[in-house]
Amino acid sequence: MSSHLFPRNTRALVQGISLCVLVALLMMPGLDSSRAAGILHKDDPRARGNQEARVVLLEYSDFTCGYCRKFFQETWPRLKAKYVDSGKMRFVYRDYPRADQGPGVDAAIAARCAGDQGRYWDMHDLLFSGTRALHREVFDSHARAIELNMTLFSKCLQEERHRDSIFLDREEAYGFGFRGTPGFVLLRMKDGEVDKNGDPPIGIPGAFPFEVFEEQIDQLLLDSSPRGKG
Repeated sequence: MSSHLFPRNTRALVQGISLCVLVALLMMPGLDSSRAAGILHKDDPRARGNQEARVVLLEYSDFTCGYCRKFFQETWPRLKAKYVDSGKMRFVYRDYPRADQGPGVDAAIAARCAGDQGRYWDMHDLLFSGTRALHREVFDSHARAIELNMTLFSKCLQEERHRDSIFLDREEAYGFGFRGTPGFVLLRMKDGEVDKNGDPPIGIPGAFPFEVFEEQIDQLLLDSSPRGKG
């Protein structure tokens, strides 16, 4: 979890400050609508939810990150139930391996290779839900569980086919100002595109409680509704 903007006792801070102060803290210099608009597209295989949703939540994450796992296990199910399943929000995942090599990179490649066979999210969820030890045997076990073509999957892993794209994701995160994982960007959308005339994107640098996301998302939904009603 990134700590460059917040002290260690993050939960107490979030509970103790007003919404306006929180928003001011979460605004980050690298966040602008034009930058975000250039990296989103409707047919993204690493996106969940309604393509016409009024809000997008973009996550930069590492499969070996404990706080990323915490977000997936504790916060994501509530966000999915309230916003994604209802069609109000779209969720987009991006890779941010904290090291240049090792299990974080290998797991990201495994997820992308599963995506080549249309099973990206199945592999993503297993990598965050299962054992913390991430290595080839684990990837192969997950691949069999989701019924991948093992010959194609193994070839993709061996070729490290998606390595360059994974590190391009990390460069995007750097551009937004993130220096740790997880990092989130909340975007207001209009007609399926980033609303460049609205407020700047909101950055959430860390695995904050559900209530922090809820407050920000609800405000974006309110602002983007025709009559100011979410």
